[in-house]
Amino acid sequence: MTDFTEKTQSAYSYPLLIKNLLYSPVVDTPRQEIVYRGEKRFTYEQFRRRVCRLANVLVELGVQPGDTIGVMDWDSHRYLECFFAVPMIGAVLHTVNVKLSPEQVLYTLNHAEDDYIFVNEEFLPLLEQIKARLDMVKGYVVLQDEYRQTETTVPLTGEYETLLAAAPEAHAFADFDENRRATTFYTTGTTGMPKGVFFSHRQLVLHTLATLSALSSAAKQGRFHREDVYMPITPMFHVHAWGFPYIATFTGVKQVYPGKYMPSNVLRLIAQEKVTFSHCVPTILHLLMNDPTFADTDLSAWKVVIGGAALPKALCRAYLRKGVDIFSGYGMSETCPVLSLAQVDEDDLSEEQEIEIRCKTGRAIPLVDLRVVDTDMHDVGGDGRSVGEVVVRSPWLTQAYLKDKRNSELLWQGGYLHTGDVASIDDRAYVSITDRIKDVIKIGGEWISSLELEDVISQHPSVAEVAVVGKADEKWGERPLALVVAKEKVGAKELVRHVQGFTDTGILNKQALLLKVELVDSIDKTSVGKIDKKLLREKYLIP
Repeated sequence: MTDFTEKTQSAYSYPLLIKNLLYSPVVDTPRQEIVYRGEKRFTYEQFRRRVCRLANVLVELGVQPGDTIGVMDWDSHRYLECFFAVPMIGAVLHTVNVKLSPEQVLYTLNHAEDDYIFVNEEFLPLLEQIKARLDMVKGYVVLQDEYRQTETTVPLTGEYETLLAAAPEAHAFADFDENRRATTFYTTGTTGMPKGVFFSHRQLVLHTLATLSALSSAAKQGRFHREDVYMPITPMFHVHAWGFPYIATFTGVKQVYPGKYMPSNVLRLIAQEKVTFSHCVPTILHLLMNDPTFADTDLSAWKVVIGGAALPKALCRAYLRKGVDIFSGYGMSETCPVLSLAQVDEDDLSEEQEIEIRCKTGRAIPLVDLRVVDTDMHDVGGDGRSVGEVVVRSPWLTQAYLKDKRNSELLWQGGYLHTGDVASIDDRAYVSITDRIKDVIKIGGEWISSLELEDVISQHPSVAEVAVVGKADEKWGERPLALVVAKEKVGAKELVRHVQGFTDTGILNKQALLLKVELVDSIDKTSVGKIDKKLLREKYLIP
């Protein structure tokens, strides 16, 4: 007697491979469009053939299962084709963060052991600086919007469209173990060199199904369905554009890829292509608001998931009043990334009550075991006030950092992935991140959340952006320093008085009044648009 189910010898086990995400849309919506910059349009049938052509190009180049292909491009139809063709032949897709410094790009290409690099012609000067120190690269394929002769010292193997045009449009994709590595990319952490994370076919398929389940099961708010028009405003090099290109392709919706992010172009495409679903970081929303075309652009059909940083209530309010269905999502590079969504499932809420929910970290999506724990791994109370670290388990979390055993063990200490985020959880299972563990400000033994203080300051009408860091203080240990980019003239004392209004009502701890305000022209960001607090500390706190 065995505990396993019987299997007929001729039965097919149907491995969870990325190639199988293509079956539904190609069959059901063969005439649906994939659009690039509003200038190039492909049906799903054409997309499928282009994926096959690209697979044949890779095989002709000598790419073997297990080889790594680096891609350096803006968000494009080409990138989407690489999302599928590269892992579908058993190779590994390395989505290269093109916003890193040349030395960091060099490090990631060598550390990932890239065999070929597919590079947008815009990034050839970057490769020219580092090509002599690339250890493993066998060749380079240039990506162009329009074909032209390219003057470069990079030894090009060919041009993308030319190679595709010469390749057969059919390819028989073989089955293999669903646990084979499909993708790798590098975290944009603010300490040390970037760390490599990686995901299998099985993980990416399960992430696609679970995230789609969470989005499509919503009755109204935050719902993603087959009538949507999808456009990413998160780089495709960053955590697979949060996994949404796989979700959109599997669902068979119209997809729009904007190329390089320019606010006017993004707003034009939303209007022109009738985009209804996107995702981005708060910084992008600020840039859109500052564009001259923003006021006249109808965004009333737009749904947008905000991640990468806390969604400020003032920003949420402004977009809600513009008619946008805006809400938070949560995850990190190590988690593929989606762990939770802040969807509203109650009626008859006031605007402020809705904003409160939409700006939370959200509730765990299906197949995510999310806990908020103390230092002994005991769950904190679900009262919405007790805080601890967010730890998680799910089928799609990176199982290690690439070639980094020490940090891998720290990441998975105790059998749960440690996010490094401090949060509370309420009686309805909504999680609210209050800070990163390393960013909590400790004032006289009390913990003050830099994120909560940022949110309060950002609600002042004269504030465009704000970042809060802890400044060493002999008496208090630390005190908060707020770096403020102003929309219009405002004094530091006025901002402290604004904060006092929140301490008087008990929303903030009175220790927040030890705040010091410094007006700055801009706030440093990481390559994916997050506030770079490590750099801010170096600039403003270290003598």
